Amino acid sequence: MMERLYVLEEADIQEFVGVNHANLVTLANLFPKTKLRIHQNVIKVLGEPQAAEDLLQILAQLEAVCTRYNQLTESQIIEVVQAYRSPKASPKTPAETSDVLIYGVHGKAIQPRGENQRRMVREFTSKDLCFATGPAGSGKTFVAICLAVKALKAKQVRRIILSRPAVEAGEKLGFLPGEMKDKLDPYLQPLYDALGELIPAPKLKDFIDTGVIQIAPLAFMRGRTLNDAVIILDEAQNTTPQQMKMFLTRLGANSKMIITGDFTQIDLPRGIRSGLSDALDKLHGLSSISFIHFDRCDIVRHPLVSEIVEVYDRKEANEGKDS
Repeated sequence: MMERLYVLEEADIQEFVGVNHANLVTLANLFPKTKLRIHQNVIKVLGEPQAAEDLLQILAQLEAVCTRYNQLTESQIIEVVQAYRSPKASPKTPAETSDVLIYGVHGKAIQPRGENQRRMVREFTSKDLCFATGPAGSGKTFVAICLAVKALKAKQVRRIILSRPAVEAGEKLGFLPGEMKDKLDPYLQPLYDALGELIPAPKLKDFIDTGVIQIAPLAFMRGRTLNDAVIILDEAQNTTPQQMKMFLTRLGANSKMIITGDFTQIDLPRGIRSGLSDALDKLHGLSSISFIHFDRCDIVRHPLVSEIVEVYDRKEANEGKDS
């Protein structure tokens, strides 16, 4: 009998083992000459030498599948084992026949919707700085976070930095209770929501606890040099020109930056120019920067959102003419 250990490093443990360890039971049935034991993220393989070595190879392939698709099913396990035993019959994956950007929780395939989202995906590979502007619901922030998570999973970067200016949306919230994190989290909740669509909750908590994913207000960016990272600034229309310059100059080696904003939702005090507008005016001539503008046709949220945006734009345009 041989005893070998396999350490799960990338995949979410709960997704990998399945409900009531169903996936480990499936593996045990496919490898009757071995036994599997798991403690935290360490899997112990017991069995005859060749069977144990084969199962270790299978576990590595299954972890790659689970990491990519954020799930591991019985059919996926069987396909991987069959492909290992018969190399000519390699398992087919959805990515071979579609333009899937990334797989969300429970294996949900996420694809870019519309030409501007596809353009964001294309230009992310060739440009280190991208400005994506447009109306609410066009998917700017979500696609940006998808690209960041995909780069992290592919080990192209070591961390993700997400930031937002802590500006109240037309309301005075007063003093929020709790410690610093409790006070700031309400401003950053949309970023947590997007990440929760892409990364299983236990794995996301681990990433945040270890600093692999950092979510912080814009004011906390000063003085930092952000290397080996995808850096995203959301709601950039609510920055001042000084804040925008400070943020742009955080870009470090082997890093990419995506800045998103919507000019129709500026919450800055009257008389203060948006840093996003200022940056676009000053940088528009640089060919090394990507500029993508979404419009109402790109809205992919609820169909009613597009109609709402159209009505507001029309009313505001008429009010502008009257004034």
